[in-house]
Amino acid sequence: MLGTLGYDVRKRLTSLFEGMMRSLFKENGAEFRVDLVADPAVQEFVGAHASVMDSAFEKVEMSDAMRRRLTRSNYIFSGMKAFHELHEAFPSLLDENGNRKPFERFLNDVQSIDETYNANYLRAEYNFVSASAEMAGRWEQFMRDGDRYNLQYRTRRDDKVRPEHAALDRVTLPPTDSFWEEFYPPNGWNCRCTVVQVRKSKYPETSHDEAMRLGDEALQRDTKGIFRFNAGKEGKSVPDYNPYTIRRCSTCPIAKGSKGGKLAAFTPDNEVCRACVIFHQCAGNAEKSATAIERKHYMQEMKPLLSRRCSKAIGGGSTIPVGFTTYGNKHLFSDTFGRSRVLAKDDLKNLDRILANATYIGDSALTHPRNDGIERFYYFKATLRGQEIRLNVAKKVWIQRNGKPQFTYFLYSINDILNKKSTSGGA
Repeated sequence: MLGTLGYDVRKRLTSLFEGMMRSLFKENGAEFRVDLVADPAVQEFVGAHASVMDSAFEKVEMSDAMRRRLTRSNYIFSGMKAFHELHEAFPSLLDENGNRKPFERFLNDVQSIDETYNANYLRAEYNFVSASAEMAGRWEQFMRDGDRYNLQYRTRRDDKVRPEHAALDRVTLPPTDSFWEEFYPPNGWNCRCTVVQVRKSKYPETSHDEAMRLGDEALQRDTKGIFRFNAGKEGKSVPDYNPYTIRRCSTCPIAKGSKGGKLAAFTPDNEVCRACVIFHQCAGNAEKSATAIERKHYMQEMKPLLSRRCSKAIGGGSTIPVGFTTYGNKHLFSDTFGRSRVLAKDDLKNLDRILANATYIGDSALTHPRNDGIERFYYFKATLRGQEIRLNVAKKVWIQRNGKPQFTYFLYSINDILNKKSTSGGA
């Protein structure tokens, strides 16, 4: 979409850029006010810019948890970028005599900022986020397969490959090697390199020291060390230290995800840090609001399940009546999507059908005490879109008024069943 920066996208960002500049124009102080980044017009621009970045990985396979982390990264990146646009435009409020310009003249004078940041830079940034997301999705797959395969660095092997990146082609190391923390692609703007799984018996491992030497040479032009990060391991589409932040961001607890008390207790000592804290707060508020709305929607869709039951055989001629509870449905929504790549949110309302077609594979007592009355789990296997999932049914015990125990069986969580033979390796 951004090869030519889609006309509609460019038009919308330009319109919102103008709105952001109108908010800046209303400022009367002699110094730039960082709190302006929380202005509704600025937030609307940031949200639109972040949405453009998010569209770079709409079709990339990854867990919902990873998608949320990358989306948050895009928002913070877009916010810091907007901060720089505002900061750069601020001096243009005054003419050569120190007098306030008319708005139209001011807006005309800052058009180059819009063109530079939201056309020229955005193309490279979009491509980088697209590559980061692709590699983050791959990293999740690599981690699921563990150390069964080695990872191998691959270039496109064409005349567009940078010579320094070409030197990394076919570097082969275990996924646990620290090389991948610094030199996992993308390794620069418009980098097209990738990493694949390979059989350990097919390719010899590269010496760690030799790989690190080649990596250092490949990123020698990255004198600031901006691109030495792993998008999948960090859950970031863009590194914390990037063209819109400062070096200390690479170790800052706020950038690394600390929230709550640490965020409130953090005292920024420069404008960049102050802006960053505001954007992290705004991101947190937006996520809470979006999550609450989404949760309410899907809980409503799952409500009809509360009246449905399914008799499931558990071996030895025994059966248990499995149903759904409000408690179980809440857990299914909040817990499942951090653990399953197969199940989609739209599957939630049809869980009774999936349960009906599931087969018993075992059960177990608790491995640790619980305070919710659950005392045992029964496990069932089902196939969804050609992939296997495990349905975990909880057995809850509660005491009636007459002192007699009563048992309730309900679907509690779902996770993927990983095949022993991976189809992603063997390159």
